[in-house]
Amino acid sequence: MTVNERKERQRFNREQLFLDKAAQLIASEGILQLQMAPLARACEYATGTLYQHFSSKEDLLLALVARNGCNQLKLFQQIAALAICNRHKILALCVAEELAREYHPSHARLEQYVFTEVVWENASASRRQMILDNSKPLSELVSGIVGAALAAGELPDHQCTALELSIAPWALCTGSHNLEQTSGLLAAFGLNKDPLQRYRLMHLLLNGMQWQPLQDLNDTAALAAQLQQLRQQVAPLFSELCQLTVE
Repeated sequence: MTVNERKERQRFNREQLFLDKAAQLIASEGILQLQMAPLARACEYATGTLYQHFSSKEDLLLALVARNGCNQLKLFQQIAALAICNRHKILALCVAEELAREYHPSHARLEQYVFTEVVWENASASRRQMILDNSKPLSELVSGIVGAALAAGELPDHQCTALELSIAPWALCTGSHNLEQTSGLLAAFGLNKDPLQRYRLMHLLLNGMQWQPLQDLNDTAALAAQLQQLRQQVAPLFSELCQLTVE
């Protein structure tokens, strides 16, 4: 190993230490309580050393999201390889998002937080680009499932590309989770967090897109059994591949 290679490895390990400790502090104290100087002290480094890795707190938060996104991609790849129909693969991705938020709520809140204007606009251009670059394989994977459904005649194109069609289930899945994470919002409208209802709404959307096989939305027992089966298929993949580092 050359001197430069050793230095790069040391730098990488030090950066992972900063991210690991930041994740622990976020889980125990909350995102807003994270400060750079206390984080550096907790890692037994000078604050200046921390800033050599991350130019701001915002950059550090984006780096955390990017690192966890790598695990998410591995999980989605495993789901795409499951021996289930394309429609159910889309539903399984939604189930995976739900499991991630159940098991790692701090990461879910962090992911929502970094895309707010106050964080996103204050992060460096390079860190923002890193997030965007990491998102491309995820979008390609999801649009690939949609493309396979188009090719198999399971889904009409509605004069849209596979990527454009994939936005609808993505928006419903992410949007419903974000609404649930906003404390008191659903309760203010007399609504409760209900995974089965979210699952039913996803089927309603896919039925509207004419994605075969269509689902009977009035058969609540069948919907519940199907959701449970997907959770049982996804959960082992999640525990194996999605050990997110926020908690």
